[in-house]
Amino acid sequence: MFDFVVRHLGFLKSVPLLPQVFEAFLIMWSFIFKPEVLDCIDTIHDEVLSWDGIKECRHKYGGMQFDCYGKEIGHIHGNGILDILFSKKIKEQLLAEGKIKDHHIFANTGWISFYITKKEDAAYAIKLLGLSWSKINKSTIK
Repeated sequence: MFDFVVRHLGFLKSVPLLPQVFEAFLIMWSFIFKPEVLDCIDTIHDEVLSWDGIKECRHKYGGMQFDCYGKEIGHIHGNGILDILFSKKIKEQLLAEGKIKDHHIFANTGWISFYITKKEDAAYAIKLLGLSWSKINKSTIK
């Protein structure tokens, strides 16, 4: 469903508040059919917000965004899709591990998508966000 909406109705993302309404629908869907995904999101949320310089905000196209000193380290949608921007080199290395996928929209960029489906996925999502955080944190502190 998410892929269908994003691919065929993505042009509606510029309609004010529509991405947030769709995000609320995703969260309700997960609450009913995949509550373990919401538990993972809570685990990730609590861990990442404990890191230095991290603030949470709403992502412009729905989801919870984590910023490090004003720069996005990644965002997570209510259905458990974690999106992070890496360099293309790091993306290729991560793709070789076989756990992540090309971003669901921006496949030919550094963006990746990681699909959280089970409890064990929270640790890898935290690892990915930590990789992004450490890169931004190091460049900001210099």
